[in-house]
Amino acid sequence: MATRKLETGELESYFDRVSRTLGTQQVEIEVASLDLGDQIEAQWTGLTNISYDPRSGMLDVAGPTLDHRISDPAAVYVQESEDTLHAVEVERRDGANEIIKLSRPLSLPAPSA
Repeated sequence: MATRKLETGELESYFDRVSRTLGTQQVEIEVASLDLGDQIEAQWTGLTNISYDPRSGMLDVAGPTLDHRISDPAAVYVQESEDTLHAVEVERRDGANEIIKLSRPLSLPAPSA
């Protein structure tokens, strides 16, 4: 499994690809910071959409009982193997990291040309 950094210009199209194939997935969101330590923000709850809006700079993670937003991420990394997504890590500008773990790997379609 490899970790790669997504460029800001590809965030919207990458997460559009994720959302098109997502269906309903279970997700855990962990927030880690020096001030707070590691805390579970959401524990294995339904995920139906993850999207990035370049106009507002907002990464939105949503599901039936989940409405989690990350404003203006400093960096976004994805853990992938082949064309399969395992997790997303977001570095926030305040120094905290958010790790979005999928309960099962998600096969991604090829990028649109």
